[in-house]
Amino acid sequence: MISPLIDENTIDRLRALINGVQRIAITCHKSPDGDALGSTLALCHVLRRLGKDAVVVTPDMAPKSLDFVPGVRDLVVFTKHELRARHVMKEAQLIFCLDFNALQRIDRLGEIVEPLNTPRVLIDHHLHPEDIFTVSISHPEASSTCELVFRVLMQLGLLRFLDRQAASCLYVGMLTDTGGFAYSCDDPEFYEIVSLVMRRRFDRIKFYNLAMNTFSADSLRLQGYAMSDKMQLYPAQGAALITLDKAELERFNYNRGDTETLVNKPLAIPEIYWSVFMREDADRIKISCRSQGDFSVSDICSRYFNGGGHENAAGGEFMGSMDDAVALFHQVLHDLFPPDNNNEQNNQPT
Repeated sequence: MISPLIDENTIDRLRALINGVQRIAITCHKSPDGDALGSTLALCHVLRRLGKDAVVVTPDMAPKSLDFVPGVRDLVVFTKHELRARHVMKEAQLIFCLDFNALQRIDRLGEIVEPLNTPRVLIDHHLHPEDIFTVSISHPEASSTCELVFRVLMQLGLLRFLDRQAASCLYVGMLTDTGGFAYSCDDPEFYEIVSLVMRRRFDRIKFYNLAMNTFSADSLRLQGYAMSDKMQLYPAQGAALITLDKAELERFNYNRGDTETLVNKPLAIPEIYWSVFMREDADRIKISCRSQGDFSVSDICSRYFNGGGHENAAGGEFMGSMDDAVALFHQVLHDLFPPDNNNEQNNQPT
């Protein structure tokens, strides 16, 4: 039995908003991942089956690795079709904001959404949402935004509109945001939800392999290089660090999404319980962190890397050079694990 997580007054307000409009826009954070795409596309599909004119507008392109998600080719991408995206947002009578907690997370789309008087509905599982939403459904304890979308549909009485296509979108989001059901999914109700989603009888094996086990040749070579040449281990602190700069990414014809699961790989080493991956973008260093057990990488990302997230999966960014970002990582090690006076080498990698 899946318990009602969302307050019934919130559900009643959301039901009234949906029933009172026809044109609905749905958006997510920039550089959309599986959870962002899965939640927005699933909700869009259900709303269309409900008779609404629903459109998903993304701040930028989804990675090629997620081209298989049903409905991805119907996205209105702001960086590709700006005029169309502006029109959809300005004509919308209701805007759903999924898988982000602040307008800055949707990049230039935020400049369009902010001045609008259109009601906004937040469905998200990140900490500290901005107080800018008409209806706010924020539950950081949830595994994913896709889980929350399922719960919203359940409490709205709309699960009868959740068909095979929408269910496969939710499955992809829940799968990818938990690292293949490896973290952030300790609640037994999560698996009840997965079971109910799977009853729509989509090809689970196909979607699992596409989401978790499918890589281009360049991506595999890049990941192999990263693991063999760039992974540094700090056994005394249970840590691992992988860095890739722009030159290295270009050498392997990098496409967004090629390094999506790289940060998880060092956690297979028994003595490593937290892992950091740094990737050089055009103007900043992107930080991804993963951990096991009760070691919180969210605190690290929030304190040191202008980010945050969940206890075992978080991210951030660093405005500076890769060398300076690595130096800051070493400062993190020093702060969390002060060197033993008798062993000044315990911060050195192997």
